[in-house]
Amino acid sequence: MRAQNVMTTAVVTAHPDTPVQELARLMIDHRVSGLPIVDEAGRLMGMVTDGDLYRRAELGTERRGSSWWDIFGLDSTPADDYVESRGRIARDVMTKQVIAVAPGTTLRQIAELFETRHIRRVPVIANGAVVGIVSRANLVQALAVAPAEELAIGLTDPRVRDLVIAEYKRLPWGFPSEGNVIVTDGVVHLWGYLPSHAELDALRVAAVAIPGVKGFEDHTYRYLGDVNVRRHAPSEVTLIEPKEKS
Repeated sequence: MRAQNVMTTAVVTAHPDTPVQELARLMIDHRVSGLPIVDEAGRLMGMVTDGDLYRRAELGTERRGSSWWDIFGLDSTPADDYVESRGRIARDVMTKQVIAVAPGTTLRQIAELFETRHIRRVPVIANGAVVGIVSRANLVQALAVAPAEELAIGLTDPRVRDLVIAEYKRLPWGFPSEGNVIVTDGVVHLWGYLPSHAELDALRVAAVAIPGVKGFEDHTYRYLGDVNVRRHAPSEVTLIEPKEKS
């Protein structure tokens, strides 16, 4: 799938001279967390996201730094922060170095951009103009409606086993001995030693995605754990308490 298949085409945009409060209202009214900033010709000039608006002097949330670098004027960051927290229009607070994609960009490429560039959305550009936007939510929506692979009818256990082993061979860290993979009535049975539960999870996910596989049974062992014992780190929630005024 490509950007053009999942992108939101009704893109809410703003002009570089749009007031900051109007940007906030646009985000709220249209339930979006980012706005492409375009000029009169529709050309992309920058992006404003909710992350650009929460450090504001009006809210008392602006950054306050006092490092040796900015005391001696060796760092421009305090000046940049000042403009970001007190700028009145979009051009003052927008991110000017914007990553954009073409309509034909694959979802794999977009997902990699999200991960490597630490961004949550990308505008889609065609003929110099913004024609859409792809967000993480669009990728999740695409996953929700993606047609599941139809299970192949009539696949024998030996054929299913061959498909599972072929998939295991593609894994970058290697795969168990072929003799440790058994398929009975469509159920994959995995035997032998595995170094970690993470690799077990990967092998399970790879197996159950194969057409014709009806289940997965773990018979593996680890030198530091028992067969079939799944160890998961407990969930951890960090609650940040409000600071008392000094």
